[in-house]
Formats: sequence, structure tokens, C-alpha cells
Amino acid sequence: MIKEMRLMTETAVENEQAEQVVQAQSSSVSDEQLVAMLVDRARNEGLQLTGEGGLLQQLTKRVLESALEGEITDHVGYEKHDPAGKNNGNSRNGTRAKTVLTDVGPVEVRVPRDTAGSFEPQIVKKRQRRLAGVDEMVLSLSAKGLTHGEISAHLAEVYGAEVSKQTISTITDKVMDGMAEWQNRPLDRVYPVLFVDAINVKIRDGKVANRPIYVVMAVTVDGTRDILGIW
Repeated sequence: MIKEMRLMTETAVENEQAEQVVQAQSSSVSDEQLVAMLVDRARNEGLQLTGEGGLLQQLTKRVLESALEGEITDHVGYEKHDPAGKNNGNSRNGTRAKTVLTDVGPVEVRVPRDTAGSFEPQIVKKRQRRLAGVDEMVLSLSAKGLTHGEISAHLAEVYGAEVSKQTISTITDKVMDGMAEWQNRPLDRVYPVLFVDAINVKIRDGKVANRPIYVVMAVTVDGTRDILGIW
């Protein structure tokens, strides 16, 4: 009797282990099918970085708004939320939405305003509706490892000689803050699909030199496409 019970117990354990193996194999197959489906979807819908519909739209928005924040800070003479801005004759007055057409498609940016109405944005001028060459600028400014001098030199060329070095320095600080916030944002725990690409862009620091920028793009579990990082 004891021998029969032991045999039945061993058989039950073996059956349970077999079921676990089958479930694990089934789960593995499902994961593989999910990844294959996401890869096919990414290929069909495109996972391009630059050009219209590319993944740079959100980064473009961040770079432009960071630069505009630097411009308004330099114009009114105080940081956002700084009490020094009260009763100083000219203050921040919120923002207004504006859509500009770029190489990566339409991008909506929040343009700062001042109470005196004297603020004249430069990187996205009033009544300007199209920005050309913005994709390379965004890639250059978003890459990790660029120095303050390299970013400042690039922005100085974008803005031109009519903008002072102090203004460029203020704008550079804001752009670097915006990029640091993006680079340190929380990521998903799992990305089923990753794509790694390298693009040569022009980096400016006294002279112009081509430098490879490495981009990691991903597809999330729900099929959303995203840029994980630029180096």
C-alpha cells in the first residue's frame, strides 16, 4: 500500500513537472511570436529616426522649447519662478502654442511671452512656420558626452552673430538641462525589440568635424516606438 502511494506521488510530481515544462515552452513560443510580430510591425510602419514621421519629433520639441526658455530668461533677466521677477517692469506672461513644420514633420512648441510684449524669439521667429535642417541640429545637441563648448558653438552658428555670447551661454545652459532631463528619464523595464544605428553629424567646436552618433531605438510591449538614447 505504501509502495503504491509512493508510486502515485512520484507520478503526480512527474506530471506536474511535465506540465510546467510545457507551460514554459508555450510561454517561450508566445514571447518569440510577440517579438516577431513587433519586429514585423516596426518594419512595416517604419522605425526611421529622421525625415517626416521620424522619431525625432519629441526631441525636437524639447530642444526648441529649451532654447526658447533660455531666450526668455536672458530677455527678462530672471529664472522661471524666481521672486526677483516681481515688479521688475517686465515679467514672464505664460506661453502660446505654435506649430512649425520641420524635417521630422509638424512640431508644436510652447513659445514664451512677456508682459511688455517686447520678447522677440529667435530660434522660432514670430510668423515663422518652417524650420529647415533641424534634425541634424537636434541629433548633435542630444548626444551624450558633448561639452558645454561644443553645444555652445553649435548654437552660436544657429543663432548667428546678432546674438551675444552671454545669451548663447544662457541658452546653452537651458538646452543642456533639457537634454539631461530627457537622458535621465525613467525607461520601461523591458523592450522586446531594439535597433541600433549610427549617423554621421557635424559637431562644431571652433571647427566643423563629422562625428558618428549612435542611436538606440526600441519598440515597447504595446508596439510604441521610442528613442532610448543617443551617444
